[in-house]
Amino acid sequence: VQLQASGGGLVQAGGSLRLSCAASGGSFSGETVGWFRESPGKEREVVAAIKWGGETTYYEAFAKGRFTISRDITKNTAYLQMNSLKPEDTAVYSCAVTRARQMNAVGLYTNWGQGTQVTVSS
Repeated sequence: VQLQASGGGLVQAGGSLRLSCAASGGSFSGETVGWFRESPGKEREVVAAIKWGGETTYYEAFAKGRFTISRDITKNTAYLQMNSLKPEDTAVYSCAVTRARQMNAVGLYTNWGQGTQVTVSS
């Protein structure tokens, strides 16, 4: 399965964006879909993840209360709704999948899609 992230852009602090992760050439069935971000000088970090079948979710601490991960099975697409954005959220956001039970292990994810740039101005 190939993944494509989209929906990034430039937004002012306090604003919102919704990112999409679309699958092609396959489906997310049986997978956990994760959102990650990477900014200059920092390692890639997990933002949130969702188990496709049961809707179990995981959020990194900085994302709790501001970000919401969801999925639309009919569209084979996962979403990341980001609210109350801060300048420190500026990064390239990408999505990937895993069949591992651990949802927050970056190294266990595969099929990395091309990321989408999110820039939050102060």
